[in-house]
This record gives sequence, C-alpha cells and structure tokens, in this order.
Amino acid sequence: MTDANTETTEIRTVSNFLRDQIAEDVRTKKFGDAVVQTRFPPEPNGYLHIGHAKAICLDFGLADEFGGKTNLRFDDTNPEKEEQEYVDSIQEDVRWLGFEWDKVCYASDYFDQLYEWAIQLIKAGKAYVDDLSADEIRQYRGTLTEPGKNSPYRDRTVEENLDLFTRMKDGEFPDGSRVLRAKIDMASPNLNMRDPVMYRILHASHHRTGDKWCIYPMYDYAHGQSDSIEHVTHSMCTLEFADHQPIYRWYIDQLGIFPSQQIEFDRLNLTYTLLSKRRLLQLVQEKHVSGWDDPRMPTLSGIRRRGFTPGALRALCASIGATRTNGSTDIEMLEHFQRDDLNKKARRAMAVLRPLKIVIDNYPEGQVEFVDVQNNPEDPAAGTRQVPFSRELYIEQDDFREVPPPKYYRLSAGKEVRLRAAYFVTAQSVVKDADGNVVEVHCTYDPASRGGNSPDGRKVKSTMHWVSAQHAVSAEVRVYDKLFSKPNPNDFPEGGSFLDNLNPNSLEVIADAKLEPSLAEAKLGAPYQFERVGYFCLDRDTTAEKLVFNRTLALKDTWAKIEKTASGGGAAR
Repeated sequence: MTDANTETTEIRTVSNFLRDQIAEDVRTKKFGDAVVQTRFPPEPNGYLHIGHAKAICLDFGLADEFGGKTNLRFDDTNPEKEEQEYVDSIQEDVRWLGFEWDKVCYASDYFDQLYEWAIQLIKAGKAYVDDLSADEIRQYRGTLTEPGKNSPYRDRTVEENLDLFTRMKDGEFPDGSRVLRAKIDMASPNLNMRDPVMYRILHASHHRTGDKWCIYPMYDYAHGQSDSIEHVTHSMCTLEFADHQPIYRWYIDQLGIFPSQQIEFDRLNLTYTLLSKRRLLQLVQEKHVSGWDDPRMPTLSGIRRRGFTPGALRALCASIGATRTNGSTDIEMLEHFQRDDLNKKARRAMAVLRPLKIVIDNYPEGQVEFVDVQNNPEDPAAGTRQVPFSRELYIEQDDFREVPPPKYYRLSAGKEVRLRAAYFVTAQSVVKDADGNVVEVHCTYDPASRGGNSPDGRKVKSTMHWVSAQHAVSAEVRVYDKLFSKPNPNDFPEGGSFLDNLNPNSLEVIADAKLEPSLAEAKLGAPYQFERVGYFCLDRDTTAEKLVFNRTLALKDTWAKIEKTASGGGAAR
C-alpha cells in the first residue's frame, strides 16, 4: 500500500503492457477469485539502487492499483554473500519510497518444502545427482549452435539419486563434488533448459538458518516455487530473465503447484550511472567512494543522503512506464523531476559558498536591521522569515569583478546592484592582499531603496544574495556532481576499466561557506534551496561544532530545455 503523504510531485501515469495484462487477467478471472498478488524479491547481498526503484514501483504500485497485495521477499539462497545489514537497508529503502508490504518472506522459509519437492522430482525421474565438476558441466552443456550431451551420471536409478541427495544434505560430501540437476533436454535451443542445476553443496552458515543446511537451491529452482507458495499471480522480472521463463514454468508444471506466471519488462538504465551490484561493491571496497550511502552512489541510501526525494523517483518511474525493449533514460530527466519536487517544497535560504566581504561605508556602524524574506515563493503558506542585515556582508566571489567582462551585470566598480530584499549598493573601491587578490569591496548604499526597490523607479540588472558577516554561521558544503564522466561508464577501451571513467571532479568540499543564521537550525531530511546556488540538505556528518550540507542539484534544468526542444520538433533523446 502506498503512503500518500510521501508524494508531492505530480505523476503522469502512462500506459504500459504490464497494467494491460493484469487488467485482462482480472477481467477473465485467470486466477479465479484470487486477488492480484505481486512480490518484490531482492537478494540481500547489497544495497538497493535506482534501478530497483522501477521494480518496486511496478510491483507495489500495480498491485495497489488493482486492489491486490505485495510481499517483500528476500531471495536468500546464497549464504556467502548475504547479510542482515542488507535485509535492514532494503526494508528501509522500500518504506522510504512510500510503500508497505503485506508480508515479509524469505526463500529460506521454504527450504524444507523446496527439498521435499526436489525429492518428488527425483522420484518422478525428473532430477538426478551429477558428479561432473562445474567446468565439465559447462563443457557438456554445448553452445547456442551445438546441442549439449548427456552427463554419464544422468541415468542413475531413482534409488541411487535419492541416496546420494540425502547424503548431500547430511554433509557427507565436500563443496563442489556433486550437484542435483533437473532432467529436461540437453538438446534444447534454450541453454537454461539443458539440465539446469537445482542444488549445490555449500558448507556455509546462513544468516537465518545457521548451519542447518549444507546444500542450497539455485535461484532458478527456488524463485518460481517461492512465487507459487505465496500464490503470486504476476511475477514481474527484468528482461534478462526472459530466457529463464521456460524453466520457471517447467518446475511449476512438473510439481503441479499454483501456476504463478513470470512477466518481463525493461530495466531502468540511466546515463552516467552504473547499476551493477558487483561494480558498486568494487567502488566501495576499493574506497573510490566513502560507502554504500556515499551521495554520489546510485543506491537509494546514497541518493537519499544527497537529498533526492521519493516523489521524484516515483514520478520518473511513472513517466517512463514499462516496455519489452531495454533502453537508456537521460539522468537529466530524473533531475528534472527532482527539481520540480524540490521547487515546490524546499525552504529558501541565503548561503555564500565562496565568500567575499563587502563593507557598506555609509551604513551606520553597529546597526542591524531585519529584512522580510519569503520562505518559498511557490508556497505562500510557508510564510516569511527575518534575515539580519548589517554594514559588513558576504557575497559570492563570482558576483564581483574588478574589471568586468562584456555583459557582466553583477557588482563591479561604479555599478549598482540590488541586494536581495535589502538595498541597492554601488561598488566604490577594493582592498587587496599581498598577492593582488581582492579580499574586500567597499560600497555605498541608497537608504531609500529599502526592500530592493528604488522610489525614483531606476532599474538594475542584477539581484544578488548575501549574508550578514556578523550573523553568519559557518558550514562545510559538499558539492556533488556525476560520479562518471561518460554517459555510458562501461564504454572504455580494451584493457581499460569502468574506473577509468570516474569523474575526478565528482566532489568538491568547501570548508568555510557562510550561511544565514536560520540554517543553524536545519533538520536532517529537510530540503533547502540556497538562493541562486542550488538545492541542499543537511548531512548526517553534522555535529554540534560543524554544520555539513550536501548539494542535491544545481538550479539549472537541462531536461526542461531538452523537452522544450523536442516539443518544437527536435529529439528528446
């Protein structure tokens, strides 16, 4: 069930074939009076990433749309790579996206039943114990153009197979010495149907079952039967599992159990992003990032820490729908939805990342006044706040040029600008350090322009943000950019690595930014727009001694321009 309170971005729901198929199955009562039942089945061997968000939205969203239910099931059949840490993080991520499951299930809950079904298949002559090594099994399997050949152990008697499989379970044999295989067709054009492995020997402790088992089912054997046990009506998988659908159906048909059906859809692939768990793990282990929740990572915990919102992710997933063809989505599209969401709800504040002091020489020394500033122009109900103004202020270094280039409208010698919600000021002189760098700008102000408007109607071309030097709070600001420098991080020359495409400028740490005093009370999870700079959020590294803010996004919206171009006849992608 969705949590409507987490959703603020308007979502445009597009038609997709999954919705159409579920609607048809409900209309024809394909599963009788059974409710629509889906499941989200991650393996707890890593953190969820943006690609999983699409599967979550489809599994939970479509079931909810048709009055059905969704289980959160952990496909925990690989004990060497699975940990409780990942189980906990997955549950947190699903809830963060705004969904709640009907039941939490584990494939390990069904180990006893799966074992009994394996015995049933052996007795029916549909499974056998094979002594071939993993390499030999690959050699016997054949190729796409050549049929495989039968294992010399394929014709063992039922009694011999039952004895060996029982002894496998009892721990008599070492790892890798034997497997249980389904007996199907070694000449099948689908390699997955060439006597797939059902069980392997693995003397490893499981995070839930401990040392009870030393044989573990393979994914292709456990997945469909787990669906069947839970009476899953629509088992939605990404397209790489399409070739596995025949084996999914074969096990269910042979066992005569609830006929769950598998349906495949396209993955969510984003430009400048890697969604391979193996490679994400490599980034963490080799310390190219600070951890799974590094704000540059495409993990849900990473983008949450960076300040992305569930509303933006859900809007993206709804807008792209589901197809039967893999493609790539521009990351600017996600950023567009994120800016749209944050623009509506982010509280505004003034912050100077690279401060340059200005002194207003004709402003009374020691005087402090407060100017009234809107908290969010998009939301009148957000009210206003009082921001202190004084003789000495900070502005951005880029907002002053001693020798301005052409069409430079910000502060320069003799030029008048507006200070946001305050006064018109004009630069008069500068102070430089020993290296010739400008460290202070002296200005004058027009007292009649309070509020940022001149009574004589004169116009200025630039409005700049500022922070009172006397009242500023210092903060570390981390400016994040794309982790990779190429749209396809896997595009690297032979002998190279995806690591060659890491963006060396993906993180800039600004040690001493100056912020308006209201930001001293910033809350974790609350979004802020630093005016003229971008969207930011407080980081969990914040302490009583030091504020730390992460930049979520800059203000520029590339995707909006792309869409505008496309609507005028250009291509959106």
